[in-house]
Amino acid sequence: MCKVSIIVPNYNHARYLPKRVETILRQTYQDFELILLDDCSTDDSRRVLSRYADNPRVRLEFNDVNSGSPFKQWNRGVCLARGAYVWIAESDDYADERFLERLVPRLERDESIVYAYCRSWRVTEDGQLSGFEDMYIPHQGTRAWTSDYSVDGERECREYFLFVNAVPNASAVLLRKSAYDSVKGADESLVLCGDWKLWAALALTGRIEYLSEALNYYRNHEVTQRSRTGRKSVSVSESLRVVKWIMSRMDLCTSEYNAIYKAHAAGWVPELLSLHVPLRVKATVWHDAKAMDPHPIRRIVIPAIETTRKSFVRRYKLVRSGFANPAALRRKSGHA
Repeated sequence: MCKVSIIVPNYNHARYLPKRVETILRQTYQDFELILLDDCSTDDSRRVLSRYADNPRVRLEFNDVNSGSPFKQWNRGVCLARGAYVWIAESDDYADERFLERLVPRLERDESIVYAYCRSWRVTEDGQLSGFEDMYIPHQGTRAWTSDYSVDGERECREYFLFVNAVPNASAVLLRKSAYDSVKGADESLVLCGDWKLWAALALTGRIEYLSEALNYYRNHEVTQRSRTGRKSVSVSESLRVVKWIMSRMDLCTSEYNAIYKAHAAGWVPELLSLHVPLRVKATVWHDAKAMDPHPIRRIVIPAIETTRKSFVRRYKLVRSGFANPAALRRKSGHA
């Protein structure tokens, strides 16, 4: 029986698959099986993956119909896994060859560790390093990402997961399969934030270890950027649901609740005030905000007043500059 099951859930990442698979097969720690999943790709993915069919450690699992959810693929892969530990290695990322060598011992030496993860490099579409992926995390808690740490999972939820997804990339994580099974896997009803909820759910069952050595390479390319930009409102709504779920499982004080409400209002209030977000989407965001925050109106009033004030100031300055310079006023209003 192998120690680690490596799951590569793929959809239309044919161009990245060779590097993904090769950096797995060249791992310095070799006690693993590799499960290659394809979710009915429309590119050349299946031909690429089929090249590895003769490798005795590789299993190919191809869907006839697209599942519509990356988290369904995660759950399917873990169900097929025979190892004690699971690495969900996303198909467009890649890894340092010492990834397993460095992370497996973290789980081996302490059964209370439910997952260990390392720092991630951000990589451009053409393979250039562009900083660390954790640079996006706005809530810094009591530590930085430049040092190793071991922490109680509930504390990690209190300081991080109630505010942000503190694990930037699934490919950086090695998790304990028994823990994954105990939390019933990833929530398939979520489209974008299923990973956030999974890391928090696992954290609430044990301890987490972090390795500051950057052994994972997160591919940030055009498709992922389009997905993030085009589905921002979905992400806002789902994040509110995830935070509400975490809150329901923790004993928090009034000041902690207020900090959480204030932090997330910075995300959902602009969505409600935006002229570019459809009304039906705003209705969903508002529903999820009310479910998470008992006093959502309070979060809207001050930003709305501030928006109105800034608009008034801009108009006032425009009018004053126009009176002082009639030609400028005509130019700003579009008249010759």
